Amino acid sequence: MKSVLLACALIAGASLALQSPSTAATPPYRVLFDNTSAETAGNADWIISTSQPDPLGQNANPTSETSWTGAISAWGVALQKTGSYSLATLPSTGRITYGDSTNAQDLSHYDEFVLPEPNILFTAAEKTAIMRFVQAGGGLFMVSDHNNSDRNNDGADSVKVLNDLMSNNSIDSTDPFGFSIDLLDIANENPNVVGASAAGDAVIAGPFGTVTGSILRDGTTATLHPADNAAVRGELYRSGYSASGTTGAAFVTSTFGLGHVAYWGDSSPIDDGTGQSGNTLFNGWNDPAATDAALALNATQWLVGGSTGGGGGGGGGTPSERVTNGSFESGKSYWSLGSGAAVVTTRAYAGTHSLLAGGTVSSTQSATQQVMVPTGATSQTLSFRTYVTTSESGTTAYDTLNVQANGTTLKTVSNASTKGSWFATSVDLSAYAGQTITLKFQAVNDSTLPTSFYVDVVSVLA
Repeated sequence: MKSVLLACALIAGASLALQSPSTAATPPYRVLFDNTSAETAGNADWIISTSQPDPLGQNANPTSETSWTGAISAWGVALQKTGSYSLATLPSTGRITYGDSTNAQDLSHYDEFVLPEPNILFTAAEKTAIMRFVQAGGGLFMVSDHNNSDRNNDGADSVKVLNDLMSNNSIDSTDPFGFSIDLLDIANENPNVVGASAAGDAVIAGPFGTVTGSILRDGTTATLHPADNAAVRGELYRSGYSASGTTGAAFVTSTFGLGHVAYWGDSSPIDDGTGQSGNTLFNGWNDPAATDAALALNATQWLVGGSTGGGGGGGGGTPSERVTNGSFESGKSYWSLGSGAAVVTTRAYAGTHSLLAGGTVSSTQSATQQVMVPTGATSQTLSFRTYVTTSESGTTAYDTLNVQANGTTLKTVSNASTKGSWFATSVDLSAYAGQTITLKFQAVNDSTLPTSFYVDVVSVLA
């Protein structure tokens, strides 16, 4: 729990001057704040307004954080004032679903889902919905508090809830975002080490201002696992920690499928110090030791894809998906299939369809698509999932799946690769910046003992 003794001695009425978000996109981006998971238990009050689902019901023209009632109302009001956002709250009686036409607040209606310190474990169905939402292109903003911060005394604090979401779901439990939340309680620090690959990106140097640091007032950090997801990035680290390291990350971003993910290891930075009566709150939003407001707002815009100053891999604009129908849910549309290759429903990493190439002796089967790799970005990454079944044995590669760009093999999967489970592969395409490439998945089987290669969620983010 946050102690009032940690409250900042702010000059009356003082607050950080945020830059005008001149690069904010004009269309309204739809952001949903969760309130189904005990976000107001104990001294927490992580809502943008008491008017739910629509905060405009409390005040249609908010001018300050007190125009709406809630400890994160400053966050909501700042977004509302840009004119680029349509905000809503999923109330305590709401349902977390994805693709449910009977739910008016189904995640498919939103561009971003904010989890501000959830304190109840998500059900299996809810975790599936959240993961599918991100996989399909949604933005997920996760905020935790410190270890042992179980505000509703149900045995699960926000650290446990979010780690469970990432490690125990039906979509991908193999470290899908590339990080885990540390079981720590860091009392009072100001993380100010900007990640080596984050400087100048849309989260650190975004439309709402340049981020120089954050705060930890009884919070925690994350450990990065880039071998599991190459897109994971530490935006801010604790003082004394390496800007290119994997530990001590106070703010983390990543991607999954077509979507973006952000994680913050403390709820104090989003707390504006005002809220419902009876709560002991803490003004971290305006804490002069950090730039928490700019960080929250820049990250929000990066997650919905509205930033133009970097993001994803930094440098040249928010990464966009360059592959069409990479999930094969629209059958073979936009793909050219060679003899024998097919889109099947036998198995799928996500959804119900995948590409099947191989499975027949003495065959060459392929699927190709023309993909534009733009210039001006430091990250142009191909990623995909593969599932291998084979009659071969041993470690010799007799049958292969060759992943090619313009006829050059970039990566090879074989009968000797991981079998019987989906695994991830990523390839750097920066050498092809400015080119339209012929992306090809080509399965080659020799004359005996066939191997089948299933491919799904093909993505080129650049």
